Amino acid sequence: MPIPTNSQLFEVTPIGIIHSCFKEKFAAPRQPGLVPAALAQVQLHSPYNQADTVAGLEEFSHIWLTFVFHQTAQQGWKPKVRPPRLGGNKKLGIFATRSTFRPNPLGLSLVKLESIDTRNGVILHVSGADLIDQTPILDIKPYLPWVESIADAKSGFASDDQVLQLPIYYSEQAQQALTSRPELSELIEQVLLHDPRPAYQQDPERIYGCNIADINLRWKVRFDQIEVIEINQ
Repeated sequence: MPIPTNSQLFEVTPIGIIHSCFKEKFAAPRQPGLVPAALAQVQLHSPYNQADTVAGLEEFSHIWLTFVFHQTAQQGWKPKVRPPRLGGNKKLGIFATRSTFRPNPLGLSLVKLESIDTRNGVILHVSGADLIDQTPILDIKPYLPWVESIADAKSGFASDDQVLQLPIYYSEQAQQALTSRPELSELIEQVLLHDPRPAYQQDPERIYGCNIADINLRWKVRFDQIEVIEINQ
């Protein structure tokens, strides 16, 4: 098919980078807002790191972040993908999913704006982020609930969240580790209750691990409880 004469190639430049508590893809929330305890900082690059660029943004409670799926961008894309939500057993069109393997590796995330620091450049403190640490940020826009919140919208195969209704138990080692970092318990519990495991993995003896914040977390999901086995720094 001939390329239309009015087509163009556009260059984009990151305006900043995010510093996130999620150091890897596994265990990062599947969607923004699922883990309110996930704090992050959007640090703007020069020449965008001046107070003028965010003047008035403090009046908004939430912002949209346009970003790059930088860890998978070189792997290309496919017309159909297997959403983890469906257990990896069913293929859907790429544009019917939020897969990272897109023709243009762009993502969109809605986060809560906690505060803005302009004392030394510009840093936006946000919560509920689902972005991996060091993700390049391409754009920031304020969220407008009166036009962007649609009460009767349909959400297809992703119609509800998968929340584990299970108690969480900590090993003696994990309890000891949290004595000096009690603030981490809320983050850990929110991450685990949203069940980061692939849908096709239900082995109650399998031990999972991830890096969040500055700790290495290891846990297993049994039929009647979640067991936090180790917390190491």
